[in-house]
Amino acid sequence: METVNWGEAGSRENPWTLMTPPGTSEYTMYRDEGADPQELVCTVGKTVLKYQLRIVGELHAMLRDHGGWVELGSADEQKSAKDGTVESWGRDIANPVGGWYGLKKGYRGRVGMYLPPLLEALGLAELEHNPRNNRMRAI
Repeated sequence: METVNWGEAGSRENPWTLMTPPGTSEYTMYRDEGADPQELVCTVGKTVLKYQLRIVGELHAMLRDHGGWVELGSADEQKSAKDGTVESWGRDIANPVGGWYGLKKGYRGRVGMYLPPLLEALGLAELEHNPRNNRMRAI
């Protein structure tokens, strides 16, 4: 697993404040390293989504191995993800966890919406900020 330099932010007391790729919504994320498995907790309004913390390093590794731009393809858990996107990778049985990185049933999707801005904030990826159809690539 790839080592991530988390920096000063990202705790429950000092979460990252991020914007969705199109810049339309603000949300927060923090890491909970005491959870089993370790979690990345995303709060959007009153909705809380949880992902396996390891997704950050593993998504960066996938992007680096890909070598180019990858569409985000964000979708709710109940909707299909477009093939070849960050979203489809986040739920694919061929990814390092063998399926969903999302931990909260009913809210396991939206990897392509909420993870890319975090990788950008951590200096791991470059992200487009268009109204729709954004892409990202590893730095």
